[in-house]
Amino acid sequence: MAFPSDRQSLIPSFLYSTSFVSRPLNLNQTTTRNSGPSFREPSSVSEIGQTFMIPAPAENKKIEMYSPQFYAACTFGGILSCGLTHTAVTPLDLVKCNMQIDPAKYKSISSGFGVLLKEQGFKGFFRGWVPTLLGYSAQGACKFGFYEFFKKYYGDLAGPENFSKYKTLIYLAGSASAEVIADIALCPFEAVKVRVQTQPGFARGLSDGFPKFVKSEGALGLYKGLVPLWGRQIPYTMMKFASFETIVELIYKHAVPVPKNECSKPTQLGISFAGGYIAGVFCAIVSHPADNLVSFLNNAKDASVGDAVKKLGLWGLFTRGLPLRIVMIGTLTGAQWGIYDAFKVFVGLPTTGGVTPAPAAAAIQPAKA
Repeated sequence: MAFPSDRQSLIPSFLYSTSFVSRPLNLNQTTTRNSGPSFREPSSVSEIGQTFMIPAPAENKKIEMYSPQFYAACTFGGILSCGLTHTAVTPLDLVKCNMQIDPAKYKSISSGFGVLLKEQGFKGFFRGWVPTLLGYSAQGACKFGFYEFFKKYYGDLAGPENFSKYKTLIYLAGSASAEVIADIALCPFEAVKVRVQTQPGFARGLSDGFPKFVKSEGALGLYKGLVPLWGRQIPYTMMKFASFETIVELIYKHAVPVPKNECSKPTQLGISFAGGYIAGVFCAIVSHPADNLVSFLNNAKDASVGDAVKKLGLWGLFTRGLPLRIVMIGTLTGAQWGIYDAFKVFVGLPTTGGVTPAPAAAAIQPAKA
């Protein structure tokens, strides 16, 4: 088969051009079978580029802000952020839970680690890591994904002017709404995790602990700690997001000599970690009483909030295990924001905080390629 000299030549499908002009091939203008092949040799490299018309795959395509792909990226970033960090600090969480449940035995952080090592060995430090990984991955997906959704939703309802004026309230409302959903996903895993960590011999992990828990307390027992969990996590998350956004904005405004868009990506991620760590300290203090309640209720069968307050006392409710939790939550929150924003940078999205455009205005501006 031959082609007129002004038509494209056929090439293998694995050859592509990065610049192309789409022109359809008209089969009606091909020559007959008896005609010999007739190809005009390209006169220049640029003509070769024009001759090969097969389009190249899209390269470096940016994710449009507030698109389904944007929310999917934020959701996956939340999975990495919360799942990995909470699993990494399982030993600290294990000591904290036991200090809350049995302070006579676990008197301090150092002695708590010593008791665990003596009684359970090195493996005991990671008891309950599977429900921790799965539970906090599910929570992180909902927490970060729905926060981005509700932040824009409430921002659009308020309008650009009110968003700038009341943005902290919008951060608080968006994070609280997201955490209500996130804790429903977390609660069953948290119930099994606490039981496995604080009652050695109850179960090895999630696979045998989950059916034992359901058999003992019923399916609804998995959600016995939901209200205290909301009491712990909603204030925690409101503080986590609102204080982070505010702290990062203040850092860019007063501590960094150049605008955010002129800072390098490593600098921006360092600011995300620093802002997250400071926010985590506030989070630990605000949510600690409810954290003590959750640990107590999930460990003791048929226990009530009144029983917990009576046994722990108000002072114990606010202070038992607090220093360890400040260290744990500060590091945890800083690492979470670092991982979350690192993933956003990896997929081509801006880091969180700093210069915050009004959502309604930002939504109508497509991302630049």
